[in-house]
Amino acid sequence: MNKSRNAWRIGKAGAISDLKLVEEDLPALAPEKIRIDVRAVGLNFADIFALTGLYSATPEGSFVPGLEFSGVVSELGESADTDLRVGDRVYGCIRFGGYATSVDVLPGHCRRLPEDWSFPQGAAFPVQSLTAYYSLHDLGAVQPGQVVLVHSAAGGVGLQAMRMLQQMGAVPIGTVSSESKREFLAGQGFEEVIVRGHDFGAQLRKQLAGRPLHAVLDGIGGEVQKQSFDALAPTGRLVVFGAAEFTPGDRPNWLKAAWLYLKRPRYDVMKMISTNRSVLAFNLIWLWQEQALFDRLLEGCAGLCLPAPHVGHEFGFEDAHGAIECLRSGRSVGKVVLNVNGS
Repeated sequence: MNKSRNAWRIGKAGAISDLKLVEEDLPALAPEKIRIDVRAVGLNFADIFALTGLYSATPEGSFVPGLEFSGVVSELGESADTDLRVGDRVYGCIRFGGYATSVDVLPGHCRRLPEDWSFPQGAAFPVQSLTAYYSLHDLGAVQPGQVVLVHSAAGGVGLQAMRMLQQMGAVPIGTVSSESKREFLAGQGFEEVIVRGHDFGAQLRKQLAGRPLHAVLDGIGGEVQKQSFDALAPTGRLVVFGAAEFTPGDRPNWLKAAWLYLKRPRYDVMKMISTNRSVLAFNLIWLWQEQALFDRLLEGCAGLCLPAPHVGHEFGFEDAHGAIECLRSGRSVGKVVLNVNGS
């Protein structure tokens, strides 16, 4: 049994370049938890914001980033309440700590990996699926036949949201930043895709062609978000789960961040009452502590019978910086994943 693990650790949030690969001793397994030998790690924009100190939930002091993983159960705590067994293939979520070759988690935050899914596909599933499902089902209250706009539709969350909308009987319209991403989505069976230009508002009106826009799923922010909100029909919902326009380089540019903050969209609740449109926003990491909600959301995702997630970029565990840069660049398609031991 392993007595140590490798992990990507930062002394304190501030600069991505301070993230270092270290070997550290494994602690005794808490009785209520299970230990997982990690085979793949999913990357998220929250990792970048946490490493640079721009994420509200960033731990104080030293921490290991990462919110999702897949692997094999290697040990069960003596009082762990689970039907999982040593050797089971699983995927799961963790509130930081995922960039490691071994993690200890509550069993309720893990699920068995479908037999025909790879470890990278398992690591790509939980965070993006929970984000998309909570946005569309719980907050967006999307109904069959409704038109829904999904920004960054070729990314991890966006692609999963597009797939979910099809299964829900809604009409997805995706937006992307390049023609190559539009072509990728066309190959995935999505016909309504906008390559965002200088006058996105006009592009959106042309695409809608008089149809009411019922919901918007946005993780970008800025003027694109405001133009999307302005296009909503009465009872329309803007659901915000991130702000990619604030994505930093190695460390935050505080002057640029302050300027973007001052320019951010602002919504007048009195006007929202008059126009009967809503803005909803959330941070998925706070759902980890709501076990009943966590269970219901995962069951809802599974009930849609989605195909395995699209893993667009795979890196070796030793190349976390390359994987982070791939995600940060905005050029990635689907999910970015770290593979442990060549999984």
